[in-house]
Amino acid sequence: MANYGMLRDYRFTDESEDIRGAKLYGLDDEKLGKIDDVIFDYSSGLIRYVVVDTGGWLRTKKFIVPAERLRASAKHDDDFTVDLTKVQVESFPPYVETDLESDDQWLDYEGRYRSKWEADPVMHRDGTDRNITPTTQQMPGNSPSTRAAGASDAVRSESVEEAEMEDAESIEPGYAAGTSTVDIDVSAVGIGPRWDTFQDRLRERRKDVIGTGGIEDEYRKAG
Repeated sequence: MANYGMLRDYRFTDESEDIRGAKLYGLDDEKLGKIDDVIFDYSSGLIRYVVVDTGGWLRTKKFIVPAERLRASAKHDDDFTVDLTKVQVESFPPYVETDLESDDQWLDYEGRYRSKWEADPVMHRDGTDRNITPTTQQMPGNSPSTRAAGASDAVRSESVEEAEMEDAESIEPGYAAGTSTVDIDVSAVGIGPRWDTFQDRLRERRKDVIGTGGIEDEYRKAG
């Protein structure tokens, strides 16, 4: 069994904390679809991708977006945006949900998928010169004086990052015996309040999610 899984039929007690059903918009406010599910790491509960249901405009119906590429929509409350167009989405290798059942298959797919995003250190679409993410110099507040002022913050941020990595590495496959939650010492990535709440709830209730539909037994065997 692969190390990644999905929520599928699992439902949170408070539906307002669930991002499934939120709309996803692309460049020029083009609606790409709705978030149908998430792909998360069983060991940490961290979300790696969102699964987007296009409603039919894409031949394979669904595609995935790396969680770190999402932003809260400035135009639509409780919805999200990503720097993609439908044409760019159509260039991705087809998403096949069953690939998640095999580490090898998923790693192969993930490699082919990520290669469509990455070229040199700047993210852009293959075959175009359009930058999706700004270069270092293009980032807001990246003047020499601002960088100097932020140097101490960067050091502190690096320390927090290292602590989070150590915390994740210390989590054994599955969950701690006798507990139903995962202690969260570091807050989720700040994509927006709705996302942050959802990520926190998923990590807290990871045991319940893994235990749904026999996933717990399969995961224990795999570990």
